[in-house]
Amino acid sequence: MENETIEAVKNVHRIDYEGKELILLGTAHVSKQSAQQVRELIEAEKPDTVCVELDKGRYDSIVNKNKWEKMDIIKIVKSKQATFLLVNLALSSYQKRIAEQFDIDAGAEMIEGINAAKDIDAKLVLADRDIKTTFLRIWRGMKFWGKMKLLVMIIASIFSKEEITEEELEKMKSEDMLTATLSELSDSFPELKETLVDERDQYLANKIKTAPGKKIVAVLGAAHIPGIKQELKKEQDMKKINTIPQGSNAWKIVLWAIPVIIIALIVATFFLNPPSGWAQIISWILWNGSLAALGTFAALAHPLSILTAFAIAPVSSLNPLLAAGWFSGLVEALIRKPSVKDFQSLSDDVMSFKGFWKNKVTKVLLVVIFANVGSTVGTLIGGAEVLRLFFQSL
Repeated sequence: MENETIEAVKNVHRIDYEGKELILLGTAHVSKQSAQQVRELIEAEKPDTVCVELDKGRYDSIVNKNKWEKMDIIKIVKSKQATFLLVNLALSSYQKRIAEQFDIDAGAEMIEGINAAKDIDAKLVLADRDIKTTFLRIWRGMKFWGKMKLLVMIIASIFSKEEITEEELEKMKSEDMLTATLSELSDSFPELKETLVDERDQYLANKIKTAPGKKIVAVLGAAHIPGIKQELKKEQDMKKINTIPQGSNAWKIVLWAIPVIIIALIVATFFLNPPSGWAQIISWILWNGSLAALGTFAALAHPLSILTAFAIAPVSSLNPLLAAGWFSGLVEALIRKPSVKDFQSLSDDVMSFKGFWKNKVTKVLLVVIFANVGSTVGTLIGGAEVLRLFFQSL
């Protein structure tokens, strides 16, 4: 990087990078003035390429306002993406609350960047990392109870009626929308910063400096500017930060060891005391089935979905590749298949507790998640009961 100039008032940073002129525009994601500034800068500079801080998923959400209507909830459950969809709904709910409270179109500056690029026939580059990759890198790096806490906080944030303060609004004016939306989670989980901010700085810097053309304008959340400027001086390991980590071998061993130990204890107990062996089986079925069914019932699921959770949980708990929620969620989706109306009203329904439980799309998500949580708790209690009966039979 050879040379840099800064237009401090407009938060425009001009950088000469290996024969290219990089113009970084730090925007406020909840500011009407930022959108206008994006348009004015692009029209004045007429760059070869415009980079925007969006991934394909968020870009599609902006250009396709009817995206929910095309969603296949059965496919989402089958592909084990129910939790990820719940996170997306949480983001959508939070952003809509901002828009309603402050009469601000959150993300308007990105829309303006997209439209201005088209108007001057510049190439558009989606410079941010896939939100799914970001979330899964966060999720896979957390322990079980951390995941449960994160899930509870995400669900709670959807139904929160707490108004955003002026101080929080000012903070959002320097953060990108994804970081701002998850800021409360970042306070509870400081380790999220590396994945949520630092890694994305690396990704954004790489996409900007490798964008085609001699003059590039990048529309970014102002908080990313310092990190990106530092990263432009370095080489990024894109493969590393764009890879979804697999579970550790040790964790996989633990996941398979638990059912093996449970089965071994039951078999051993049958040899020692057959009545206690039968008692173990009954306890395992009742604890797993009942708590999974209870979770499904809490989601106000169809009786057949509740019955499915009860029947599947004792078996799925003995196989780490299966989950009771997937089966009960599929049954719920097939019996109460969401209509076009459910998808059309989705963005409004997620704004209220009643709407979340009433909408057939979100109800399926609740069935999947609550059944899985119930089955997990049932496994812990049922496993403890199996162990107790084994020692009692010695």
